[in-house]
Amino acid sequence: MRIVRIVLWATVAVLVAVTAAAVLLREQAAETQAAIGGPFQLVDQDGAPATEAMFAGRPHLIFFGFTHCPDICPTTLADLSMHFEALGPAGDPIVAAFVTVDPERDTPEVMKSYLSSFSNRIVGLTGSEEAIAKVVADYRAHRRKVPLEGGDYTMDHTAAVYLFGSDGDFRGTIDLTESNDVQLAKLKRLVGAS
Repeated sequence: MRIVRIVLWATVAVLVAVTAAAVLLREQAAETQAAIGGPFQLVDQDGAPATEAMFAGRPHLIFFGFTHCPDICPTTLADLSMHFEALGPAGDPIVAAFVTVDPERDTPEVMKSYLSSFSNRIVGLTGSEEAIAKVVADYRAHRRKVPLEGGDYTMDHTAAVYLFGSDGDFRGTIDLTESNDVQLAKLKRLVGAS
């Protein structure tokens, strides 16, 4: 009888420990998802105020870059433009934002001119140095000013496209190294297209 009691109490202890671990893991996962993104106050390429409310209830993409980028930014924006065309009307719900990591040079006017070469579904966002630093930190992105010979500079930055569902939850990324088919499939899943 004593062995049965010990086994029973041991089983109860294990169940309590497993339940507690599951609750902790679920809370940690929720904190991790909530840790990517957040409120912001920037301006769009037309100089109009832009906040996170522009994404409310819509699937959205965030891409950090800058207009003087020699290759990654124009390639990514061209790929997104191509994907939006391939999605057609199914992609209409998506809001895509190109957030500068170089507010010193990327004024609304510069952003508007630069983005005119890409899909009109991509909105350019800029702001003060402090506002951009906050957005970069809130989205767990990276940026670093890299001096060049002659006094100019370039920017090292996160090159992934962040994907968010219409509920605002982080859904993953698009990586430049992925094939166009994989990138397009991710966007289709984001909007529920088949």
